[in-house]
Amino acid sequence: MRLVVALGGNALLRRGERPEARVQQEHVAEAVAALAPLAHQHELVVTHGNGPQVGLLAAQSSADPSLERPYPLDVIGAQTQGMIGYWITQALRSELPGRGVFGLLDQTLVAPDDPALQRPTKPVGPVLPEVAASAARNRYGWDLEREGDGWRRVVPSPEPLEVLETREIETLLVTGAVVVCGGGGGVPVTRGEGGRLRGVEAVVDKDLTSGLLAERIGADVLLLLTDVAGVIADRGTREPSLVRRLRRADVRDLDLPPGSMGPKVEAALRFVERTGGRAVVGDITGVADLVAGLTGTEVLAEGGS
Repeated sequence: MRLVVALGGNALLRRGERPEARVQQEHVAEAVAALAPLAHQHELVVTHGNGPQVGLLAAQSSADPSLERPYPLDVIGAQTQGMIGYWITQALRSELPGRGVFGLLDQTLVAPDDPALQRPTKPVGPVLPEVAASAARNRYGWDLEREGDGWRRVVPSPEPLEVLETREIETLLVTGAVVVCGGGGGVPVTRGEGGRLRGVEAVVDKDLTSGLLAERIGADVLLLLTDVAGVIADRGTREPSLVRRLRRADVRDLDLPPGSMGPKVEAALRFVERTGGRAVVGDITGVADLVAGLTGTEVLAEGGS
């Protein structure tokens, strides 16, 4: 089968952890050890999030006194795509000696008039306490939203229309290579006069891009991996439960976080509705069982079983 596997950014840097390179590389090694067996049996594309990493580099850039202006988000997205992609491809080559593994820094086309560009919703960076959040708002002009006991920066997240390097990704898959791409949803760009590309001050949702890419390359399965067992009903109560089967009609009854689980479910629904393929949301530690349908949340088109 042809699989697209989307690694959540929080699976690589977990809540409360220091954003040290060593910490993230350790998580990458754990993730790759779980994914490598799939590459022996299937064609494999690996995408990944970058929310925590974008926030970290954006804060560093904003605080750098040597810069007249901080680096724009599209550039920081490219930086994190290269950084995390390097870690993943290196780890995969170690796990799959002799196998072609390629990391692709790719771009995602968005509409220049997408209303989302004027409506920041995508959380990036760490959760900040009240004092630090207030300082960041005043110093950098960031948009912040409450998350748990703190605040987190939110940035625009336009709709992905096309992964510009789709043809190159398909070509690499045909050679038997594992492809790492779509990092952070891809670098957001618009196409202007004469086809000229221009970066956008935004972050595209990684899961929506992964679902779009899976559709365009004819993937059989879309796996959306995170650090929880799947979609959880009755979150925050004494009796939360794992949702094993989920259709679009069921979503309205669930309180899905718009910056994390919400896009995963929407990406999965779009993929199964448009292609008839399989989409599963679940914990990265049980990825083989997710493929087998034994764990996680299977997202179904209406009428699917």
